[in-house]
Amino acid sequence: MQSTLRLAVAFALASTVGCASSNSNTASVPSSTPATVSGSATGVIPVGQEIDVRLQQPLSSASAKVEDRFETTTVVDVRQEGRVLIPAGSTVRGQITSVSPAGKIDRSGKLTMAFDRLTIGGRNYEIRAMATQAFESKGIREEAGTVGAGGAVGAIVGGIIGGVRGALIGAAIGAGGVIAATDGKDIELASGTVLRLRFDAPVDLRGDLISRR
Repeated sequence: MQSTLRLAVAFALASTVGCASSNSNTASVPSSTPATVSGSATGVIPVGQEIDVRLQQPLSSASAKVEDRFETTTVVDVRQEGRVLIPAGSTVRGQITSVSPAGKIDRSGKLTMAFDRLTIGGRNYEIRAMATQAFESKGIREEAGTVGAGGAVGAIVGGIIGGVRGALIGAAIGAGGVIAATDGKDIELASGTVLRLRFDAPVDLRGDLISRR
């Protein structure tokens, strides 16, 4: 009887911990650790690979227009077998593909973004990627002060992302990368917002690796 009770209590505790873990954003918040590519040919970013990028200008569903372009930069190195495929600070270009401003009667603002170009050391690559998550951030200016004078800029480009607060409050990303406000307001993405992107097509970077030798 006591053994059965202990098992029941242990199961209840495990279930509670499991629920807490599944509801927490801690595991998904961007890290300063380099991203790792696996399961693909050398020098190739596979379908489904995720990377984190930082928005370089604010975006709003109240003012954005379809076909507006914007830039993001990669937060950390993306590596494969110890080799850097995408250095931190590389540019990823995005474009607004659809936008709906908030209405006066119970309608939330929406933005859809597509990412179509990756630039590494001046070399451009066509890509297909979409946003899967968005994270609040204090932005690069505030983060620069957290890593000390002198080496601040280099440290941030190298992957320091202090100040990321977790999943963007008041917004949700649905199917097709649609970012929708959850409170009837417009979507407001500040400069410095970190977006997690997922590649929807493979990207062959072998030419860039050869040029870096």
